[in-house]
Amino acid sequence: MNLVIALLGTRQYVSAAKIRATVPGYEPDDGTDRADEAFKRMFERDKAELREIGVPLETGRTSVFDTEDGYRIARADYELPDITLTGEEAAALGLALRLWQSAQLAGAAQSALVKLRAAGVDVDPGRVLPIQPRLDAGEPAFEACYAAARDRRVLTFDYRRPDEQRPARRRVQPWGVVAWHGRWYLVGHDLDRAAPRVFRLSRVVGAPKASGPAGAFAPPADLDLASVVARSEQREEQVVVVRARPGTAIGLRRHATVLGRSDDGDDRLELRTTSPWALADELAAYGADVLVESPPRMRDAVVERLTRLAGLAEGA
Repeated sequence: MNLVIALLGTRQYVSAAKIRATVPGYEPDDGTDRADEAFKRMFERDKAELREIGVPLETGRTSVFDTEDGYRIARADYELPDITLTGEEAAALGLALRLWQSAQLAGAAQSALVKLRAAGVDVDPGRVLPIQPRLDAGEPAFEACYAAARDRRVLTFDYRRPDEQRPARRRVQPWGVVAWHGRWYLVGHDLDRAAPRVFRLSRVVGAPKASGPAGAFAPPADLDLASVVARSEQREEQVVVVRARPGTAIGLRRHATVLGRSDDGDDRLELRTTSPWALADELAAYGADVLVESPPRMRDAVVERLTRLAGLAEGA
């Protein structure tokens, strides 16, 4: 994103050296061959990725006096065209807005509505349509949690935290369900703990059960579900060092700092995270291409995930 922003802000071709000096995230020039090689590898990967996802990255020279090629992104080729919707498409958007508002995502829905109207698109979320909006997600507990939050009914379920061996029973007044950083969360008032709590749906065990009458409670008037989840997920930053085989783990390298080469030729990468369990999932997905050096707790977490996956494969 830093590279795209930098190349969109100029009409001239920008040299690789200037990109290295001005775009955050690249290996700084300390005069060593190692730093130069690290920058070249990262820059080549970024260029290939931008072109792969359709960003019109151009190569050329601004002047005949330039001694090397530079790069730019033509704004006219990059920007999306004006939004034009048919009546049926506008009605579908209105239906989507009704759905997200009923799922307590009114803030995001209203933001989308304002942007569309600013672009001249007439979207009427109150338009009568002979269908009921329905949302599904990959989490088995989603439907029950969403329905309980919509109907304002007390929800009971078993919940297992990553640092606990067994799930614990929770009784919650669900305020809403929200997606945050690719995961689904339930936000509500925990009746047994008498305090607001956030629950990741992937950690819900079994099928949640709603009880009691509808409309039994009301969420706070100024509730922002995403902000509540963000605050609950903020943890102390942890530093993780891994070794990756050359040319592998491209997605991991995008948010890593290259520390150099190990004795066996692997790349040593430093990662910083406030969500160690999510990072352990990501590292395990790379299989034998990535090895955790430190800390031991992260290595054990990755080994545990790989062992569990191996057991599933043997069972199949």
